[in-house]
Amino acid sequence: MAVLAMVTSSPPGVEGGHLVIARSLVAAAREGGHDAHLVLTPDHGFGRLRASYWETWKMDVSHVNGVKVDQVISLRYPSYAVRHPAHLCWLNHTMREYYDLWPRWTTMITPRNRVKERIRKTLLRATDAWLLTSNLTKLLAQSRTIQRRLVDELGIRPDVLWPPPPRHAYRCDRYGDYVFAASRLTPLKRIDLLIRALAEPAARGVRAVIAGDGEDRGALEQLAADLDVAGRVVFLGRIDDETLLGHLANCRAVCFAPFAEDYGLVTIEAFASRKPVITCSDSGGPTELVADGKTGVVTEPTPSALALALARVSDDVAFAERLGTRAAEQAAAMTWDAALKQLVII
Repeated sequence: MAVLAMVTSSPPGVEGGHLVIARSLVAAAREGGHDAHLVLTPDHGFGRLRASYWETWKMDVSHVNGVKVDQVISLRYPSYAVRHPAHLCWLNHTMREYYDLWPRWTTMITPRNRVKERIRKTLLRATDAWLLTSNLTKLLAQSRTIQRRLVDELGIRPDVLWPPPPRHAYRCDRYGDYVFAASRLTPLKRIDLLIRALAEPAARGVRAVIAGDGEDRGALEQLAADLDVAGRVVFLGRIDDETLLGHLANCRAVCFAPFAEDYGLVTIEAFASRKPVITCSDSGGPTELVADGKTGVVTEPTPSALALALARVSDDVAFAERLGTRAAEQAAAMTWDAALKQLVII
């Protein structure tokens, strides 16, 4: 038995996928006979990155609840700044605004701020490069998308270990008459693409249920009204795990079409519920799991193309069932026991 500290950062009030993974990892480790603990490091938000990194660096993770920690497993920035002689980072993501989102993000700030942020980007990348090599015993990425960013931006090439489905009682009750989407309602999740697809002639018979909350909710509801599809879209807001599992069990398919997602847990959760996933060719992590025509549909990121994919699955329940069956087989092969064998290195 080992004493393990699962370390991740989290802004106050934010329940990101990395926290779901961290809690699932704690539960799996405990079931495997380890003494596992969740440790949260500071995340003071975008404007106070230096403070977040510095406070994390100074944190003492040698003991948790008075017990000596044998190994640390960190998940995201800046949690990988903690110091421990046995430290594996299973990387979810770095601060993306200073990496792959840099071109998009800098269009939204003034030229003067762009100069200041360019300096911060240089310093942050240098810090991350050192931490992800010299501060770690081992580095793994949670997707090939994350791996590729590290190769391109920092010249670091970790191995990849996809997270299994979070530890829930997944089920498939039926292949219902609606498409389900679950994510934060922010621009990168591209829920607007789903709504625009519903307005296309090919998808006029498709209904959608959207779970999640975020800065874009009001704009998305207005878009649905403007495109005259509000009668076929239900916005649930934030939901609990039981409600999530219920919709995964009863929907026809899951639509998850973000831009360059790190991994996207809802993909493998849909698979575990025997449901196919509709995603886009530029969606990043989901495209690593979804095999077009086998476990879901991968389409171009346009309303018309997505509409055809939605209609294809919605109009043919037998097709959805075949995809869902293969998806479930893939999810079943991804276990936390197998993941722990790679993550526990002592």
